[in-house]
Amino acid sequence: MNSLTSAAKGRDARIQPLPDFAARLAREIQGEVLFDAASRGRYSTDASIYQITPVGVVIPRHQDDLATALEIARGEGIPVLPRGGGTSQCGQTVGEALVIDASRHLNGVVSFDKEARTVVVEPGIVLDHLNAWLKPHGLWFPVDVSTSAQCTLGGMAGNNSCGSRSIHYGNMVHNVQALDVLLADGEKVHLGLVDELAAGSRAARLAEQVEAIARREGERIREHYPKVLRRVAGYNLDLFDCQNPLPYEADGRANLAHLLVGSEGTLALTRQLTLKLSPLPQHKVLGVVNFPTFYQAMDLTQHIVTLSPTAVELVDQTMIALSLENPSFRPVIEKALIGKPEAVLLVEFAGENRDELLASLARLNELMADLGLPDCVVDMPEPKAQKALWDVRKAGLNIMMSMKGDGKPVSFIEDCAVPLEHLAEYTDKLTEVFHRHGTEGTWYAHASVGTLHVRPILDMRRDGAEKMRAIAEEASALVKAYKGAYSGEHGDGICRGEWVAWQFGETLNDAFREVKGLFDPDNLLNPGKIVDTPKMDDSRLFRFPGEYQRIELTPALDWSPWNVERDPLNGEQTPPGSGRDVTGGLASAVEMCNNNGHCRKFDAGTMCPSYRITRDEKHLTRGRANTLRLVLSGQLGRDGLASDEVKEALDLCVSCKGCKRDCPTGVDMARIKIEARAARVAKEGVSVRERLIGDLPRRAPVLRRLSPLVKAIDGMPWLASPLKRALGLAEERALPRVTDDYLGRARQGERPAVGDQAVKEVVLFVDTFNNYMEADNAEAAMRVLQAAGYQVILASAADRRPLCCGRTYLASGQVDRARAEAERTLAALTPHVEKGLAVVGLEPSCLLTLRDEFLGFGLGEPAKRLAEASLLFEEFLVREKDAGRLELSLEALPVSRALLHGHCHQKAFDALTPVQQVLSWIPELEVETIQSSCCGMAGSFGYEREHYEASMQMAELSLLPAVRDAEDALIVADGTSCRHQIRDGAAREARHVARVLAEALA
Repeated sequence: MNSLTSAAKGRDARIQPLPDFAARLAREIQGEVLFDAASRGRYSTDASIYQITPVGVVIPRHQDDLATALEIARGEGIPVLPRGGGTSQCGQTVGEALVIDASRHLNGVVSFDKEARTVVVEPGIVLDHLNAWLKPHGLWFPVDVSTSAQCTLGGMAGNNSCGSRSIHYGNMVHNVQALDVLLADGEKVHLGLVDELAAGSRAARLAEQVEAIARREGERIREHYPKVLRRVAGYNLDLFDCQNPLPYEADGRANLAHLLVGSEGTLALTRQLTLKLSPLPQHKVLGVVNFPTFYQAMDLTQHIVTLSPTAVELVDQTMIALSLENPSFRPVIEKALIGKPEAVLLVEFAGENRDELLASLARLNELMADLGLPDCVVDMPEPKAQKALWDVRKAGLNIMMSMKGDGKPVSFIEDCAVPLEHLAEYTDKLTEVFHRHGTEGTWYAHASVGTLHVRPILDMRRDGAEKMRAIAEEASALVKAYKGAYSGEHGDGICRGEWVAWQFGETLNDAFREVKGLFDPDNLLNPGKIVDTPKMDDSRLFRFPGEYQRIELTPALDWSPWNVERDPLNGEQTPPGSGRDVTGGLASAVEMCNNNGHCRKFDAGTMCPSYRITRDEKHLTRGRANTLRLVLSGQLGRDGLASDEVKEALDLCVSCKGCKRDCPTGVDMARIKIEARAARVAKEGVSVRERLIGDLPRRAPVLRRLSPLVKAIDGMPWLASPLKRALGLAEERALPRVTDDYLGRARQGERPAVGDQAVKEVVLFVDTFNNYMEADNAEAAMRVLQAAGYQVILASAADRRPLCCGRTYLASGQVDRARAEAERTLAALTPHVEKGLAVVGLEPSCLLTLRDEFLGFGLGEPAKRLAEASLLFEEFLVREKDAGRLELSLEALPVSRALLHGHCHQKAFDALTPVQQVLSWIPELEVETIQSSCCGMAGSFGYEREHYEASMQMAELSLLPAVRDAEDALIVADGTSCRHQIRDGAAREARHVARVLAEALA
């Protein structure tokens, strides 16, 4: 197949190719076979600027599936493209081929030899997961790339990945001992040290042929291969040149596996990898060197590396500024800064002796003073602070991509590597190139080895491709002048493939074709990569080609903050024109996803709970964003947000807002889901279940009178089960019961009197759930606030109906009714806000709606002022105590241990820390926070019949096991849904922090 021509034809993911091929795959393998338009669309992109719709996708369940899929594809003449995390930045993992995704099932540890320090793994295992498995043994795999939470070892071998500490540990090729592969004809072959291969075997014959090519081209190899560590272009023929032994290998013995490292899946399919391991460093210290100018940072790196650090990583001014805008990263980066530096270098020392490392840190301070920059180093000797800062650095790419607007930092020259003595001059001249073309570059990454990830800011919808070509040609001339490497880390793929011949010359390029022919004579393995590649600026392959259009739609929410233009030279972002420009803003919000796959992580943060239980690309923030982008650009039909593809992709989204915080580019899938639900409701109307959910706050008084009846029905399964089925509710759940009306009682004078000492005022926003279902929480909050000396105002609307945030309407797609509730609530609270009073709430999802969704209704400055005045109960207490206005006398509780579960929205708004703080005020109480993602209840999600099983799976990931294991602990959870899930899943009562504090009042 001609990948260029058919890629252009196959851009529309609706085209359904080769049904017989798909049917045979489905019959003969046990894994998944995905040939539907949406799935193919989700696999048409990686973290690059390219998009090519694949023929189909296979997710093998075991090794036999891998071999069978290859056999069937070979028989049909269909190319095969192996894929791991899909995080490649040059287009290696996109193509018109059968994509084989090994990440879901082929991800195990096959064997481990602690004494030999080796491990055998399947290609789909994620680096962080492997290192977590190895940690108890005191070992790790040290090629620590920034995407370690989501990249797979197979993909790392395919790209010859490097990582932050390559100056000490080398690249991937230096740490792979052997590979077990499937050749293109299906033969299973073990590739290892050439002198240990069985005589006459297929592997031995291949080795002989490769060595013959290397001998023949030895002179040109020594002339054209760059002499820098970071050199990953082409095939590794230099490793078979006897006069050019492999660095980091004491004996320099040729290893046939090393030819396939960096081959991008073009020579064989990897079944297993044998990896060399390193001792896990016992101690690390970090020095953050602040530089007044970027040039100084680059110029002085060559002196810093003489101290033998394990890493020297750059963070530039742009990345610093963007990190300061991110609520997750801001407190971390602030601690690393001295004044307003143009750049900082993270200099790490690691080893067994902490005192020696501290001495190295002291030498770094002395060196910088000798170089004319005294007092420019922030010492970070403690692991917690180091990890937090490294997490920011590892998110560097995504932070850079968080720029709003059509102009984005584009990857195509970012991995050029030059010798350190030329680094400052190279970066200076390259900056001049950018300026000549009216743009600016963002810089970060591996200063220690002369590889700086630089991305010019280009708009690929307009003149980006033209500028990309011009900048690449000028950059390549600089690289050649400084005897550097054009591909220094992230491989060739599409964006750098055409430069392989430029780097090595036509004769060596022909030798690469010869190597490709030895392993894959029919050109079926990831064709069009490394040899015979397309042009980097062929617009037919772009994710955003010149003809890219967004469909017309009228969003329900205000998306104008996303619809901005950026001046690349000064970084300013401004809305285009004036007024509420929302149509483009919604699409821009979706397009914030750069496909880097940060959401694929499992063991940190809250994102993404549905992916954690399914490991399905469809139920991933990235997969959803890709689906939405294809829909909003008309590539998946013309139904827009109301399409079945969108409904399926968002089906398991629990609106946890984990992506709002954890996604460094700020993809807000919870808000986007509101738009999608609204579009679906506009198309199909509101179902009975959705109407019941949405109207819950309005119907609560009636439901209160029916509470005895509801209780009786729940006690009669023969009646309750069919009723729940008819309503679409899970039979396993008890029907929600409305049993109280706290505000009603308060208005009748049952509210406790306020003492004469009260001189301070605060507004208590009592939400539907804490008013009608768990009034004990509202009463407890009132007691605590009064005990602290506050006059508590229970705000109400003119119609005396309790205020409502409208969240139940938002969850059911009734945005207009939610907006009406917001306007009503805003009218009631604005007079208090204008007096300077805080509005305090108890339920995170409700109170934080005032800070989030209210801003999306286009309600202007009053909504912004309310958002600024709205605080969760514990946030208010911490603020007042820090200001010296709060005194609260607390006594020890009968229990000495508390287990805290954070509501997802608390985590998304960094509001869990205040809960931990107020609990610490209780004497003799030890507080432990459960490291959990979403509880799985998520409002009505866990009550819905079709979602009950997924709801419980999410809870069982970490929350429920932790609760069951803590029989002697007090369980604290502020979220109504969370408390209900804990009760249903672990038969334990969880309490709101207000109740805990009230019980501890002296």
